[in-house]
Amino acid sequence: MFRKILIANRGEIALRVIRACKELEIKTVVVYSTVDRESLPVQMADEAFCVGPAAAQASYLNIPNIISAALISGADAIHPGYGFLAENEKFVDICESHGIKFIGPPGSSMTLMKDKSMARKSISAAGIPVLPGTYEISGEDEALKFSKGHGFPLIIKAVAGGGGKGIRVVRDVNELLKALSTTQVEAKSAFDDDRIYLEKFLEEPRHIEVQLLADQHGNVVHLGERDCSVQRLRQKLVEESPSQILDDKLRKKMGDAAVMAAKAVGYKSLGTMEFLLDVSTGEFFFMEMNTRIQVEHPVTEMVTGLDLVKAQIKIAAGEKLEFTQEDVRLKGHAIECRINAEDPEKGFLPSTGEIKGINIPGGPGLRVDTHIYSGMKVMPFYDSLMAKVITYGRNREEAIKKMNRALEEFKIEGIKTTIPFHLKILNNAFFREGQIHTNFVEKHFAAIP
Repeated sequence: MFRKILIANRGEIALRVIRACKELEIKTVVVYSTVDRESLPVQMADEAFCVGPAAAQASYLNIPNIISAALISGADAIHPGYGFLAENEKFVDICESHGIKFIGPPGSSMTLMKDKSMARKSISAAGIPVLPGTYEISGEDEALKFSKGHGFPLIIKAVAGGGGKGIRVVRDVNELLKALSTTQVEAKSAFDDDRIYLEKFLEEPRHIEVQLLADQHGNVVHLGERDCSVQRLRQKLVEESPSQILDDKLRKKMGDAAVMAAKAVGYKSLGTMEFLLDVSTGEFFFMEMNTRIQVEHPVTEMVTGLDLVKAQIKIAAGEKLEFTQEDVRLKGHAIECRINAEDPEKGFLPSTGEIKGINIPGGPGLRVDTHIYSGMKVMPFYDSLMAKVITYGRNREEAIKKMNRALEEFKIEGIKTTIPFHLKILNNAFFREGQIHTNFVEKHFAAIP
């Protein structure tokens, strides 16, 4: 097992990793930017190193400074959290070249899954269904040919895409031709890669993701699914497990497909296979794989009783999984709401300022992962995520009631948050009945920008 782990991240995920390390009796080191000097991760870690000014590019993405901090502190492993360097295959190679273990999959797995065109080919070759689409298009003629053969609507995606960026839905030829160059420009700006591809677009699918654990000894298990269909601009707002739309047969089929896909690409670590489910036909299609811990991992922890961060660390240390697929049981129902520093009344504009006061809810079946405190200054440099509220109940109805009560108790003074919007979602009749899909917010909250 590792002696000391450097956490190359900030906020609530840095705290989450620190806590897992403490329980594993592993020393922790955090890196921080100048504006995060008084953050809770800095206060809670055993050691802390400033790696640059506020801008992420100069601090949390500053690979030379992060590696230097690891070497100076004597850390034998680095946990990247999510975002920043979590899916940077070059960073993986640099860590390994300095004798530092990267807590995540090999760089080759990241490269394969990051390139959506290569990922589609690999997954399809393994017998996993993918949506009809191209692998990479070189120009208008190829796009027009595909549209004639498959019809509209279509979705244009960046080959190197992720996080909802570099995506355009088109419903006719004119939109297609206009959107091709626009999507390429966006892709180049966001990922420094202007390659794009086309897929058939599903109008109202469910977004279902399957959590995986794969050790270095050939063992791969899935931990059930999370339904992430409630989104805004393809950014997840609410996640839950289990999905109400899956029966035992379909759940097993999707879980088996996720395991098969992970084995086909030689995956080793914690990861997530994401699928789109066509509710009208019951067919599901591979969408992408996330090669890191995800924001919504507590949902799975609540219904399985497992600690995913500890499992991720143990896998990186070379340990075998402590359980088999037959040992995994989903119990009860869990829901997570992401609380962001944004103003829903003003088009979800980021909200900054000092937190004047805070009341964090409590009670049975409730977990709040957060890094905020009274007096903390919320600044515009990083992701707006302030907290994750996760509730657990014997069934979905109980979990929703607990979440409703928890959000009503949750008070954050001094900044605007998305708590009021989450309460609207929770009290929407269609949400209560489980009638959700990827354009649920656009359909039922059309007045929201």
